[in-house]
Amino acid sequence: MEFKIRTKGHKNVSSLHKSTFEITKDLEIGPTADCIIGVDMDKSMENFPLEFKNKIANSNTKIAVILDTPNGHDEIIGYGHKDLTLTHPTDIVCRTSDYTCSRTLMVKASKAARDLDLDVINDLKNNQIMEVTIKIIE
Repeated sequence: MEFKIRTKGHKNVSSLHKSTFEITKDLEIGPTADCIIGVDMDKSMENFPLEFKNKIANSNTKIAVILDTPNGHDEIIGYGHKDLTLTHPTDIVCRTSDYTCSRTLMVKASKAARDLDLDVINDLKNNQIMEVTIKIIE
């Protein structure tokens, strides 16, 4: 079971955050937004099918987030959580911690923004398109 989102980079992508990375529907980000790697995403968590949400809202569910740009590829592994609501209309955040809120997609992520593939980040700094695949690992 998987869900795909298209997003794009922005000149202010710095990818320096040590515990999260985020994609957003917002069109602009400031220079201090060091966790945001993608803007103008075409879908949000509101578009997830109910069955998909139910699987993610389980602490035993393993999740892969796959990032693909023209010159880069990365895969981040994390987990669902029983407290995830998956209801935020504009933001999706992957966290290395156990913190949950309406923006959280997964916890205990294997990477934060600063750990992501440099080819992916360089493409995003140059406004390239990124395909984000969210996959439930059975």
